[in-house]
Amino acid sequence: MSQELCINQRPCRTNLFLTLLGLGGLVVLGGLYAFFTLEHHGHVLTGMNNQVVWGLPHVFAVFLIVAASGALNVASIGSVFGKEVYKKRAPLSGMLALALLAGGLAILVLDLGRPDRLIVAMTHYNFKSIFAWNMIFYNGFFAIVGLYLITLMDRKLKSWSKPVGYTAFFWRLGLTTATGSIFGFLVARAGYNSALMAPMFIIMSFAYGLAIFMVVQSAMFRWNEMRLDETIRRRLKNLLAVFVGASLYFTVVFHLTNLYFAKQWAFERWILLEGGTYTTVFWVGQVFLGGIVPLVLLFIPRSRDAQAMCFCFLAPLLVILGGMAQMYVTIVGGQAFPLQMFPGHEVSSTFFDGVVADYTPSIYEWLLGLGGVGITFILTVVAVRVFKFLPEDDFQTMTGRRSTD
Repeated sequence: MSQELCINQRPCRTNLFLTLLGLGGLVVLGGLYAFFTLEHHGHVLTGMNNQVVWGLPHVFAVFLIVAASGALNVASIGSVFGKEVYKKRAPLSGMLALALLAGGLAILVLDLGRPDRLIVAMTHYNFKSIFAWNMIFYNGFFAIVGLYLITLMDRKLKSWSKPVGYTAFFWRLGLTTATGSIFGFLVARAGYNSALMAPMFIIMSFAYGLAIFMVVQSAMFRWNEMRLDETIRRRLKNLLAVFVGASLYFTVVFHLTNLYFAKQWAFERWILLEGGTYTTVFWVGQVFLGGIVPLVLLFIPRSRDAQAMCFCFLAPLLVILGGMAQMYVTIVGGQAFPLQMFPGHEVSSTFFDGVVADYTPSIYEWLLGLGGVGITFILTVVAVRVFKFLPEDDFQTMTGRRSTD
């Protein structure tokens, strides 16, 4: 009995597709349950308070938005720099970028409250606010990357893929700059106010987006019983190592820069040494598990017989977890540190002066954050099933390139 073939001429494996869809649907339903519960009872059910107003859902949301920009990196390398191996992956890269952004924005809309006034936010802009500029960048990203995907998938429009690819490349840099600037322009918070935030977010987006791309590509290839060439895996892992190393470098420069200014010493001592959970998450989650361990896994010396083992799933997975840790330390840790209302002056009140804010994410925040991940997951699974997004490599050419690398 012949098997049903899907659009990529591979067995459809419908039962597995429906199982994945069901699992993703349950996660999204959990997010919707959290949203309607918070909508009815208010944010009093969350762990957020007057000092920590951006909680765990924002950690998920900003991570997905930043990663969306980075996921487009593979397509940009193909279109902007003309690398053939990456060109074949451009459709999957573009689709993943849109799915990640959709998941991240869904969390933002549902977490901030009053999603019924979204149209107002989309049509009334205060151009003195970085949030208004971000709204423009998010909408533009959908339009430009969507157009980019059309030029990649339609042979008649193929000649337009390069100029549109250039536009998408510069637009995603602007998007990540604007996202990083949200924190860079907030002068009231000791953990935020830095010109390094924008470039640091850009380089981190490269690492997080590529890590997610590698995990999704490995999973989708296994689902469709396809083989990933050793040359491609080696190039992607080397590129990921460069991005992870650069992210660690920017982290070091960011904290050294803060230590140069006396007004930042208290925050740096707290976040690096005395911050309790935040210090642990920084050193163990962001630096060790999300940075050092992936670099060791990617470059660990192996015999020629073990070259096929490149940790191309485990290492990116750790980078993703490290990225979540980085966002938690940056967003929540930056708010938990006591706010200095009037720098250089002595003021006092009865409202938690000099006290580190207490914050524990509630189950509703976890469900809402994971719901955004579930939306990205469902969009990706359906898109790969319905459209021809998976790359088809020429193994004969790959073998020839491997011999000359």
